[in-house]
Amino acid sequence: MSAVLGVFVGGRSTRMGGHPKGLLAAPDTGEALVVRAVRLARELGATPVLVGDAHAYDLVRCDVSVVCDDPPGVGPLGGLCGLLAFALACDMPFVTLDDLRALAVAHPGAACVAARRSDDAPWEPFFARYDAPRVLPVVRAAIAAGDRSLQRVMERAGAQSLARDARALDDWDTPDDVSRCRTL
Repeated sequence: MSAVLGVFVGGRSTRMGGHPKGLLAAPDTGEALVVRAVRLARELGATPVLVGDAHAYDLVRCDVSVVCDDPPGVGPLGGLCGLLAFALACDMPFVTLDDLRALAVAHPGAACVAARRSDDAPWEPFFARYDAPRVLPVVRAAIAAGDRSLQRVMERAGAQSLARDARALDDWDTPDDVSRCRTL
């Protein structure tokens, strides 16, 4: 595989008290979540890149390039617009190499493939694969219209569903999320 896998790190982590979520320790290996995501990307045969403001990760970047939001200041859509390839949030500690492999091969030829917990659940736009030439116009149109809804972008792009174990889709947004995980 010669695809690029973007590891999204650019959030402000306000619900985590400003602590960069990608620096939290993975429950299975103890490594920083961002390091784990980069390792999984490489094991998949993809080229990992960090997406967003990656300054907090300078000490653990592992010789990984950074893709800046394009345009800046519009939230996750800016990062998605700057990357448009494989997308993985750095705060999803239970995604496995098998999950990434399934994403790589699901729905060949689809403009967009994303995981969701059920048919009526929201899309997981940062556990997804995008065909840039077909999805970029949709993202740019949303940004131009001031629409920052990732869910609407996924729908307009004709996203195809990838069913995954709900545990793989868990993410850590708050300290309570991390604590709850550690007690399971």
